[in-house]
Amino acid sequence: MPGHFEPIPGGGAAVALDEVEISIIRSLAVQLLELIGPGPGGEASDDPLAELFAEGPSEPPSDPVLQRLFPDAYGGPVDEDATVDQADEQRAHSAEFRRFTENDLRAGKREDALAVIRSLDALAAAGEGGAVLKLTPEESVRWMRALNDLRLAIGTRLDITDEEDTDVLYRLPDEDPRKPMVMAYLWLGGLQETLVETLMP
Repeated sequence: MPGHFEPIPGGGAAVALDEVEISIIRSLAVQLLELIGPGPGGEASDDPLAELFAEGPSEPPSDPVLQRLFPDAYGGPVDEDATVDQADEQRAHSAEFRRFTENDLRAGKREDALAVIRSLDALAAAGEGGAVLKLTPEESVRWMRALNDLRLAIGTRLDITDEEDTDVLYRLPDEDPRKPMVMAYLWLGGLQETLVETLMP
C-alpha cells in the first residue's frame, strides 16, 4: 500500500502516508483553495436562492492556472479563418457560458480541496506519524478530482503542455529550482493513477 492507493472492501480506497506526505498534500490543497478564492460575495450566502442565481464572471481569469482550471467552453484562441462576426460570437458564447457556470465550478473545486484537507486533518488528529488514509467511494471521487486539479495547477506553473514535457522533467538535475515541484507533480500523478484504478469496476 505505501505510495499508492488500493481498493478496500465495500468500496473506497486506502493509502499509507507519512507525516511529510500528509503535510505536502495538505499544503498544496490549501494553496489551491486560496487560488480558487471564496464564493460569490466572499462568504456563503444566507439566501440559497440568491446564491443559485448569482452570476459569475464573464471574462477568463488572468492567472494561467485558473485559466487551465476554468477554460473557455468554446475553445481557446479564435480560428484564424473566422470572420470578425464569428470571432465576436464565439467570445460572446464563451462569456455567457462562463457567467452561468463558473461559480458552480469554483464551488465544486473548493469542496473537493476542502474534502482533502478535512480527511488529512482527521488522519493527523488520530495519531502521530504516518497513518493509513481510508476513503469512502464518495471521498475517493473528491480526492481524484482534487488530485487532478493539483496536477493541472503544478503542470501549468511548470509549463507542461504534453507528454514530451514530462519526459524532460525526469532528467532535470537535482540543483534545478523546479525539481521539488516536479517531484510533487510526478508523485501526485502516481497517486491519482492508482486512485482511478481503485474506482474502476
